[in-house]
Amino acid sequence: MTQLLKFDNVELYYDHVYALKGVSIDLEEGETVALIGANGAGKSSILRAITGLQPIRSGEIHFQGQRLDGTPAAEIVGLGIAMAPEGRRIFPFMSVKDNLLMGAFSRSDKDGIAGSLEMVLTRFPRLKERYSQTAGTLSGGEQQMLVIGRALMAKPKLLLLDEPSLGIAPKLVQDIARSIVAINRDEKVSVLLVEQNSRMALSISHRAYALATGSVALSGPSQELLQDDRIKAAYLGGEV
Repeated sequence: MTQLLKFDNVELYYDHVYALKGVSIDLEEGETVALIGANGAGKSSILRAITGLQPIRSGEIHFQGQRLDGTPAAEIVGLGIAMAPEGRRIFPFMSVKDNLLMGAFSRSDKDGIAGSLEMVLTRFPRLKERYSQTAGTLSGGEQQMLVIGRALMAKPKLLLLDEPSLGIAPKLVQDIARSIVAINRDEKVSVLLVEQNSRMALSISHRAYALATGSVALSGPSQELLQDDRIKAAYLGGEV
């Protein structure tokens, strides 16, 4: 495998409060890597650092061997990184179709865009059923599918997913989890998944990092972490 992303000893602060303290992670082409941990552990800060939304204090971030930190956020999308943000940030008064096409704003290959649109609608049949509806009329789970679909329209090499199961009915969480597996397997898109539902995240990823107060507490193959007593006690207690 070829290394796609390397996060090397990164420190990130909000004002004078540290969010990441010497964090190192990596992701290889074709992998799904999960970041698990409680609120405030630093998971979303890693995504903000990768996408250029929050400058890092020290350390380095590389994508496909190219230095990423310091690159303007608008340019990072063009490198092949797309994010489905937390909170289902859609354009509520635009149609499902137009929301999806917004994801392809940096592309000019009409045939390729049409192919990506067909792939997304095949991957998420509910979006096909609601293609002409305004996005604000969709359920929470359908809006999450729309956000992921919009990110895929950029034809990314790396898809960043920030809490895709948050506030969604359990049945749709299962649908979204299956979709993430299929996107990684069939579309050959590498995935970095931030998720509080640790059991779900570990069950669909290859490797995982468990974060605690801005540092990596544990890491390893996801199936091994699922059986780790420390992970069970800290992250899996009480989950269904």
